[in-house]
Amino acid sequence: MGDFSGFFKLSIEDRQKRVQEHAGLSDEEIMILNKTGALAPELADRMIENVIGAIHLPLGLATNFRINGKDHVIPMATEEPSVVAAACKAAKQCLPEGFSADADEPIMIGQVQIVNIQDIEKARKNLDLNKSEILEIARQFMLPHEKWGAGVVDFHTRPLRINSKEMLIVEFFINVSDAMGANMVNTTLEGIAPTLETLTEGKVRLRIISNLATRRMVRAQAIWK
Repeated sequence: MGDFSGFFKLSIEDRQKRVQEHAGLSDEEIMILNKTGALAPELADRMIENVIGAIHLPLGLATNFRINGKDHVIPMATEEPSVVAAACKAAKQCLPEGFSADADEPIMIGQVQIVNIQDIEKARKNLDLNKSEILEIARQFMLPHEKWGAGVVDFHTRPLRINSKEMLIVEFFINVSDAMGANMVNTTLEGIAPTLETLTEGKVRLRIISNLATRRMVRAQAIWK
């Protein structure tokens, strides 16, 4: 194995020279690394570590797609043969009706675990009585995102018993709009935690994104009632 110590500190050009020496590449082969298409090497170098170049893929169009009554062409970037052709053929076979599609609201679920509560039902009732205040406080952590349609929608509580230990789980439903949403949810949960501790007289432990985060809020409510 060649010596690649300090590789990350080098410029792209110097990394390429190191690779050329290590792998015995020709100048022509190294030049291929610089044919990066629309992605400039300097930009790629800010995206991941140890960049030596970039690659681009064939871009084709999948045709014959009629979705919700409207005709579309679908851009597909892939190096695998027959993928685009198969998509075109399958879509054509579905004509004239085409496809119907809808999307759930982008609701993510964040869970706050509260332990050491003396009276779980009293704590739940206190949270319900102060729901408007809790939602308003939680909303403050989503203010920068409200212009994109994001925001805290609602919360519910449910008791949980594990090995005779009781705890309270507070589940916040947060519309994250077009964002991935993890940071939004985490920031909101961290911010609302002190208020929940005060109102329940308990201690907040975990503040996490639920693995049910992609389910519809309506379905989630039905499951947990």
